[in-house]
Amino acid sequence: MFSLNQFKQKSPQQRFLFILGLFMILIFLTIGIILVFFSDMLNLDQDKFPTKYRIAFAIVLVVYSAIRFGRIMNQKDT
Repeated sequence: MFSLNQFKQKSPQQRFLFILGLFMILIFLTIGIILVFFSDMLNLDQDKFPTKYRIAFAIVLVVYSAIRFGRIMNQKDT
């Protein structure tokens, strides 16, 4: 699991990539949540992006962000 000591021992490049990975997880999760709960504010055309496809895409984004989070937390230092 995540250990603060491992984070301190990483090189600057590894720390940057770790933070970038967390940032991308946050972006994917945010886009997924926005597509499900706040799509009315986006004024998406229902003919071009139907509701069932929009929700399916949002679920894929949320699941993908969970998979990325799991992979980052289970990373082993080599």
